[in-house]
Amino acid sequence: MTSTTHTRVRVRAVYPGSFDPFTPGHANVVNRARGLFDEVVVLVAVNGTKHPTISEEERAAAVRAILPVEWTSVTVVAWSGLTSAYCRSHDVGVIVRGVRNTTDLQAECQLAAMNQSLGVPTVFLPARPELAAVSSTAVRALGPLPPSTRP
Repeated sequence: MTSTTHTRVRVRAVYPGSFDPFTPGHANVVNRARGLFDEVVVLVAVNGTKHPTISEEERAAAVRAILPVEWTSVTVVAWSGLTSAYCRSHDVGVIVRGVRNTTDLQAECQLAAMNQSLGVPTVFLPARPELAAVSSTAVRALGPLPPSTRP
């Protein structure tokens, strides 16, 4: 009889977004991704189609300030290139994306297909129903959310 030893491969994930601002839904996706992957990198990205109110470095600092310090498997990085390029150069195996509705899903599937063709698969995490209506656009329009909605 032969004994087989299985070695678990550590998987790093990246959660990219403009995060302008970082919402309770974003925090929920990060928290759930922490349970699925060994390390999660919140990638505060530059998106040419969006015009954020503050720089990616300032947004990254804001995300760091919101996330609980005990989430030691989560790091926050500002990045101005392609997400797939970050993944290849930093040994990240998967992209995590949150989806709130079918419109999000359609757009995300197109991005996922492109990233897959570049060698990086995507995992979708559906929004919790009570957070599905919260978007960065809505938060910017309404102002900061109360502390009870934070992680």
